[in-house]
Amino acid sequence: MVLGLALTAAGALLYFNARLPFRLGRLPGDMVHRGEHTTFYFPVATSILLSIALSLLLWLVSHFRR
Repeated sequence: MVLGLALTAAGALLYFNARLPFRLGRLPGDMVHRGEHTTFYFPVATSILLSIALSLLLWLVSHFRR
């Protein structure tokens, strides 16, 4: 049930991403290298932000399960 709620929240966040004051995937610190025929995109800041958010969420779940 918790996993379903988390997936629903993640889907809503991605759906409404353009209307949010911050853009996941386009944060300062995300690296983009555009070559002549290729584009390399590495979302460093987005990865760190999502890692912190998921770590906090999992810590809260484990804290309240005790």
